[in-house]
Amino acid sequence: MTDRLGLDGRTVFVTGASRGLGRAIARKMCASGGTVYLNYSRSEVAAKDALNELEPLPGNAIAVKGDVSEPDEFRRLLDQVRDRSGRLDVFVHNAATFRPMSAISPDPAAFLAEQALALNPLLHGIGQLTELVAADGRIVVISSNGAAKVIPGYVAVGVAKAALENLARYLAAELAGRGIAVNVIATALLDKGDEGSKVDEDLRRMLAARTPAGRLTRPSDVADAVALLCAPEAHWIHGQVLTVDGGLGLRA
Repeated sequence: MTDRLGLDGRTVFVTGASRGLGRAIARKMCASGGTVYLNYSRSEVAAKDALNELEPLPGNAIAVKGDVSEPDEFRRLLDQVRDRSGRLDVFVHNAATFRPMSAISPDPAAFLAEQALALNPLLHGIGQLTELVAADGRIVVISSNGAAKVIPGYVAVGVAKAALENLARYLAAELAGRGIAVNVIATALLDKGDEGSKVDEDLRRMLAARTPAGRLTRPSDVADAVALLCAPEAHWIHGQVLTVDGGLGLRA
């Protein structure tokens, strides 16, 4: 089958890729013929399950364990990519957690941990990334509607994603001349099936009903958008925030 997205043979690194959205992105890249470094920080079981799921696909999947919020750990992971593949074509920063808290009674340690997870890979690793990422490479970061809108309990992630979006813009401006495109994909509450069962069902139904396209966004929808930004035809898109939410953000 022809790889219409130009991903066949490309080397891809996805953070937080053992489950949920990260796994969907890894699956899309692997299905398109890419060699995917599937990053995870804790669960060996989830990583093994992801590898088993991706094994039949045309590309290759390689699990790499490490906490990307820790600068030395992230640099070590990039060293592994360099030693094994020699280059990186696509870096997707998806890793995130959700530590619910109020803006007027925050947990400072948890708040700062969210910022570290969102920002540290690019703050501390951008030098290595720019050495690894080939010409016409892509850096895609995953954000959410909480970067621009207030979601109850979401302050730590919302602030982290807002900062990440702005960092991506600055990086885009400085890396465009090197042929590296940096962009952001923002999305809303995802329908993760059983994995998202902790989300209030009434909220899920309400948001699905408000979405013009008629349902909640699925991880595969976001993965498709990541692949589109990595296509050769997207080479002139730099520093943009692409909203992938089925039109939910259009509602007043």
